[in-house]
Formats: sequence, structure tokens, C-alpha cells
Amino acid sequence: MRDETAVSVPARAAEYAETARATAPPPRPAGDDASRRQERRAYAALDLGTNNCRLLIAEPAPYGFRVIDAFSRIVRLGEGLGTTDRLSDDAIDRTVDALAVCLGKMRSRGVVRAKSIATAACRLAVNGPAFVERVHREVGLDLEVVDRRTEAYLAVTGCAALADRHAESVVIFDIGGGSTEIVWLDGSAALARSADPTLRIRAWDSLPVGVVTLAERYGGADVTRPVFEGMVEEVADRLTKFALIAGAAAHAPNFHLLGTSGTVTTLAATHLRLPRYDRRRIDGLWMRDREVTDAIDGLLATRLSDRAQNPCIGRDRADLVLAGCAILEAIRRAFPSERLRIADRGLREGLLMNMMREDGVWRRGVRPG
Repeated sequence: MRDETAVSVPARAAEYAETARATAPPPRPAGDDASRRQERRAYAALDLGTNNCRLLIAEPAPYGFRVIDAFSRIVRLGEGLGTTDRLSDDAIDRTVDALAVCLGKMRSRGVVRAKSIATAACRLAVNGPAFVERVHREVGLDLEVVDRRTEAYLAVTGCAALADRHAESVVIFDIGGGSTEIVWLDGSAALARSADPTLRIRAWDSLPVGVVTLAERYGGADVTRPVFEGMVEEVADRLTKFALIAGAAAHAPNFHLLGTSGTVTTLAATHLRLPRYDRRRIDGLWMRDREVTDAIDGLLATRLSDRAQNPCIGRDRADLVLAGCAILEAIRRAFPSERLRIADRGLREGLLMNMMREDGVWRRGVRPG
């Protein structure tokens, strides 16, 4: 029997590529040499997590990059993984479709170099290798299943630029769907000799708990205070080893927390009472300790239907956000801080920075378009 799926997925990728080309901004003037150089050097970073599939396409700019396209879709690849040890057929189908969209966008933007990674769900699932092979065969994407250390280091690379340059210790965390990465950066960035923030890493850990796995164990719909505290206690137990190693971080001058994840960005958006999510107002936002507590308490007081109707949370995250808040609360209790900085950036940005650094694009004097 003919494999219809193997035919239809590449066809969808081509369709998405054509749509993206049709809706892309008009080309820059032909005489703009710097812009043409940038267009020829479009980079793509794809992060396939337990809950989300995210793509970022960017061009080099002085000391960073300029985003030219992006895509994000909640696929819940790790749905049910905690009880079955397998990726479900439905989750795989949803994810394959989203990856076809990503490939279409890469083709339409003329990407010259790309990195596609998969994290906790594919690391843990017994059929993870078979899923990766199917994606290669049907979509044409090569997914790299990264280890825990790589994931933690990429999170640091992607968001460390938001750390207070005068803070002599920072704890960075990335709350994912199936795992939570946490890193202690030691020493002031203002005194750092290298632009590579991973050289400041003093300790790191990857906790085998994320918003999807925690919500599936405790329930994400009706989260009472006792249920919430139960989640916090479980995370705190898993955090003990890292907290013992990095406990001194919280006592360093200008110490603060730096969080990157849907949990912290959603919490920030609800704190600001935004009518719709606005990355420009979220990325880099400072929240005081009392503001974080009030935002978490406010979400605990809401019903699932209310959270689903909140435009900054939505139906797909309504049953997960309180599990994420429990992970955040455990981190806050282990590392008390008056300040939390919010990052709407992470693994994809880390991948882009690494690729561009490896290619030496900044040494060649790239200019913005």
C-alpha cells in the first residue's frame, strides 16, 4: 500500500513555503548591498519541546541578530509520556504537521544554515528515535536530540544578555514542558573577559519535571492551594541538590533571578493586565518579589474557564500555567530575590548566537539593514 502520509507532508511543506513567499515583505532595493548580504545569510533555529514547536529565522546584525520570521505552535508532543513512556500517535501527527510548516518557512526565507533540536520528550520516550527518523523521512528535517547539559547551556546563551551587568550572581531557569533547566552564573558580566556567558557557569542542573508532566500528575484544571503546595514541595525536593551547591548565589551583591519560559512570560502579561500578549513589553521586564507573589495568587484564584478566556493564557495553556507557577515558586523559595527579570527568549536565540559566532559573522563587520 502506498504511504500517503509520506507524500502529503512534503507537499504541505511546499504549500506553506509558497504561502510564506506570497505574504513576505517586499524585497529591499537592489542597490542595498548590506541588505543583500544579510538576506543570503539567513539562519534558522528550531526548538521542539515537550509542549511547543518554535522556529526563529534571523539575519546577523551588530552584536546580535534581527528576526525576520517566527513560528510557534503548541503541539503537546509529550502528552501522556509520564504514564506510557511513549509519544502518542496523535501527538506525533500534530508535531509532524507543525514541523512541515517550519520547513516551508525556512525554504521561503532562503535559510543558509539551520539547527533543529528536540529536548525532554524525545530524550525520554522509548519511541523517540523512531519519531526522529519519521521526521527525517517525511518532512526532511534532521532533528538533534540534545542532552540536558546542552539544553541548559543554550538557555544561558539565549537570555544571559538580560542579566544585570552589576549582579555578581544570577540564577537563570527555563521551565519547559518536560524538564526545567537551572543555572548559576557567577561573577559580574561587566567584568567578564568573553562574550560567551557559559564561561560564567558555576553550576547547573536539569530537573526531570516540567509543566506538562507536573500538570498530568496533579491535575491542571482545579488547582487548590493544597494541590499547589504539593506541586511546590515535589519540585523543591528535586531542586535540593542544586540549591545546596548554589545556595551562596542569593547572597551575592545585586543577585537576581532570570526566567525564560511560557510560565514567566504569561505571569508577566497577567501582571501588566495586557489585553493581548506583547513581546515588546514582556522581554526584559523586571518584576518585584511582591508582584510575582500577587500574580501567582491571582491565577490561583481563577477557574480554568477564566484562564482559558484570558488572551495572554488561552485554552492551550490554561491547564498548565499553575504547574509552571509551582515550579517558579519552588525556585523563588530556594533562591529568595527581590527581583525577577523576564525573558521572552531562550533556546532558539542560543542556537542562533552559537551558529553566528561559529561563522564569525560579527568579525566580518556585518551592518544592519
